[in-house]
Amino acid sequence: MTSSERGAAPTAKVPVAEVPVADMEALSRNAGLMTEQFSRALAAYAKPLEEGKPNAALAESVTEVVRTLGTVAEKWFTDPQKAMEAQSLIGGQFLALWGSTLQRMQGETVTPVALPDPKDKRFAAPEWTTNPVFDFLKQGYLITTRWAEIMVDEAEGLDDHTRAKAQFYVRQISGAMSPSNFLATNPELLRETFRENGANLVRGMKMLAEDVEAGGGELRVRQTDPGQFKVGVNMASTPGEVIFRNDLIELIQYAPQTETVLKRPLLIVPPWINKFYILDLNKDKSYIGWAVAQGLTVFVISWVNPDARHASKDFESYMREGVFSALEAIEQATGERQVSAVGYCVGGTLLAVSLAYMAAVGDDRIASATFLTTQVDFTHAGDLKVFVDEAQIRSIEAGMKDRGYLEGAKMANAFNMLRPNDLIWPYVVNNYLKGKAPLPFDLLYWNSDATRMPAANHSFYLRNCYLDNKLSRGEMVLGNVRLDLGKVTAPVFNLATREDHIAPALSVFEGCRAFGGTVDYVLAGSGHIAGVVNPPAKPKYQYWTGGPAYGSLQDWIAAATEHPGSWWPYWLSWLEHQNNERVPARRPGGGVLPSLGAAPGTYVLEKA
Repeated sequence: MTSSERGAAPTAKVPVAEVPVADMEALSRNAGLMTEQFSRALAAYAKPLEEGKPNAALAESVTEVVRTLGTVAEKWFTDPQKAMEAQSLIGGQFLALWGSTLQRMQGETVTPVALPDPKDKRFAAPEWTTNPVFDFLKQGYLITTRWAEIMVDEAEGLDDHTRAKAQFYVRQISGAMSPSNFLATNPELLRETFRENGANLVRGMKMLAEDVEAGGGELRVRQTDPGQFKVGVNMASTPGEVIFRNDLIELIQYAPQTETVLKRPLLIVPPWINKFYILDLNKDKSYIGWAVAQGLTVFVISWVNPDARHASKDFESYMREGVFSALEAIEQATGERQVSAVGYCVGGTLLAVSLAYMAAVGDDRIASATFLTTQVDFTHAGDLKVFVDEAQIRSIEAGMKDRGYLEGAKMANAFNMLRPNDLIWPYVVNNYLKGKAPLPFDLLYWNSDATRMPAANHSFYLRNCYLDNKLSRGEMVLGNVRLDLGKVTAPVFNLATREDHIAPALSVFEGCRAFGGTVDYVLAGSGHIAGVVNPPAKPKYQYWTGGPAYGSLQDWIAAATEHPGSWWPYWLSWLEHQNNERVPARRPGGGVLPSLGAAPGTYVLEKA
């Protein structure tokens, strides 16, 4: 991409920032301390190897990367003409960069060959522009990474899955190789290191050692200050009681905040790949707390953090011991047979599966369903699909076989890898090179509070949903019952978010057509989490309404009505439209089902 194509402006001559003069004695002393801490980190990393526990998954991942990118290279370099085209593309840009750099060294004002995206914070320090050496490193990096992206995007004869994997791996390598990630090539880090005489690196290596030790030999990058948060105190703090418990769930009933409540209770089915309190982060960001305050009797499933004992718990187990057990307990607690249900992410997929099963057997206990960023049709599934093919699933299954579960850190790492320049490398630089502890951030604390997944359940989900897309095709079988979403006639509220990379808006839109009843498709701003957790008191994003999902997503958006603020009140009005009868408020734990303990219960406190 040429400078003119990017609309670049000529580079002005700006004075280079002065580099602080280091105290050599202090620098030498800190170098020794830094080496000590780095050796500690290496020892923690080597410990599993010494114990005969090599990281086979890492070796398999590297093999997969080499195989995939090798396929891309083959498409270009086995054809001499294509190979020449590829070399000319990058060679011409580097010649232009060398020429412009020489001109700059002679004091001329030149137009950059490559400019970073204005939103890219990695190159915000002035030296990336004012210093010819760092400017050259920056532009060389941008030229190379954009060339690699073009090689993948324009490789002929690649199947869609291989291309998606290659794009994903290029993003990982590009993110890792940025000159902003290394002390010697980052002017901001050099300036900070000289200013502190290397004390920043001592602190950073200490944190690195701690994080490798915490990860049991694998680096677990801290994204926030965990000491600032406590589940049940300043997170997941909406008052309530655990009224039911089995091997898979604790069912929480929240204390009412109004004198009357809607007659029909609300059951929330959160994802089991994370902990439920994403919907109860704090008092200002709690969907659960807000729903209670509007006069809803709210019940939430808190999934167990499974271990080897739960290895055989499959999707049917999660339906029967999760959703169905919760429905039975709610009827005992309130006397109400029918509920409104909300499913978030994979919790929504489970809710949809349960609805299809219930439709097949004539069970109408769920009178309406709300899906939050939920996929039932995985044709256009999000970025996680790059991890799913037969070879990769077999590898995951082999890794789960011995333990009986997938480690929580594996899934957390996968989510972080979807946005490496936001969720990995800024923290590597900040923590280990600047030596600064990350700021407290509730969402990232929740993100790091990982959960394990039972082997049987995870294997079923990957194969039946991501790999074979059986639910939307009417081919999924659960409990000897073939599931058909077309038989689900309960009204559906289906929320997608516009920038979702896990459950893309298109995927949710297409999934609307699988249901047999009325579906109100709503599109919220932002992504998978922020678009959902957007409280009315402090809304950051807007939402769009347009009724059922007819035609194409583009046509639906073009005809939709944009609304400022949170989608929560719109959803409440939709819920009340289904049934607005009210009854005196219900207190948890005072009836047939006594309290087993205060919310948020015990299952949510178990660490992965």
